[in-house]
Amino acid sequence: MEKKKISIIGLGLIGGSIAKALKKSELSYIVESYDKKEVLKKALSEKTIEFALDSIESSANSDFIFLCLPTEISLEVLGKLAPLISSSTVITDVCGMKGIFENKWKKLNSKGIYIGGHPMTGKEANGYINSDPLLFENAVYIISSSAEKNERLNELVNIVEHFGARVRFLDPFLHDKVIARVSHLPQLLSVALVNSTFQDGDEVNYLDFAAGGFRDMTRIASSDFDIWKAICKLNREEIITSIEVIHQNLTQIEDLLEGGAIDNLEVLFHQARERRDEIPKNTKGFINPLFDVFVYVKDEPGVLSNLTTLLYKNNINIKDIELLKIREGTGGTFRISFDSEKNANKARLLIEQSGFATR
Repeated sequence: MEKKKISIIGLGLIGGSIAKALKKSELSYIVESYDKKEVLKKALSEKTIEFALDSIESSANSDFIFLCLPTEISLEVLGKLAPLISSSTVITDVCGMKGIFENKWKKLNSKGIYIGGHPMTGKEANGYINSDPLLFENAVYIISSSAEKNERLNELVNIVEHFGARVRFLDPFLHDKVIARVSHLPQLLSVALVNSTFQDGDEVNYLDFAAGGFRDMTRIASSDFDIWKAICKLNREEIITSIEVIHQNLTQIEDLLEGGAIDNLEVLFHQARERRDEIPKNTKGFINPLFDVFVYVKDEPGVLSNLTTLLYKNNINIKDIELLKIREGTGGTFRISFDSEKNANKARLLIEQSGFATR
């Protein structure tokens, strides 16, 4: 039986990571790609892909086509490929907006299948050189619910899950509202927060006094505008609505401060803390949480190796691990996450039997 083909249009951070994740997985697809010659040459030399495509159109006979280009270019390519693909070809994208793709596809005359996708992951640095086969590990990968009844959907979901991602279905138009609140608005707030630290005439640089909290809140202010230009243009209305909502919240705080009602701020702090705690702590996006075991360890060489070896020998797979805090010379706490409560309980028992304290 002839192997199925996956074409990746654009081997940047996301496209390159998809190709590397496919290569690392047990899936048996022929992976080919279209990009700049120098990028394709490097990907071929690293055996990330099997074949380099000489044109976008030559991907039309693939079983799956991943559009991994900037949003506006992906929309153009979608229109270019739509009349060329057959009913056996699924074309999907990885862009941060979904409604605009759904509307465009409805206007196209195509025998093929379109399924919108959006992996909720990334890095501050872009390009193939920064691509990573583990980029999607534990990340939410949103797939448009408009495709839930499509017979080819399960195959695409299987591919995505082999990336290490966790699939969540969402209406494409609701997606754009949600993402405006949890992704697009935070980006713009981060930009505004950094820029608000510059005051003409002051004798000091405010950023000289910025501690960890400020750095954490403003990390994404370093993002490349080329990525955000299209998002701000195409999801403008939802972003404006989100800005209006945050403006109302800031005005409420301002009014309480001006009125001297400082104690009333406690209600807002309490609400925020409760809602913040609802965010899953062990995924890169919003999805059902993993199961955590917190392990207290001494500050000594080999302690992490002992933990991971113990679990490996007992065939327990770690889905995520994080060093939460460490005090040199004393010890610290690791958060180890598992995909089921059963595995978490089994791991906890083994770890405790080995002399570690857990909670």
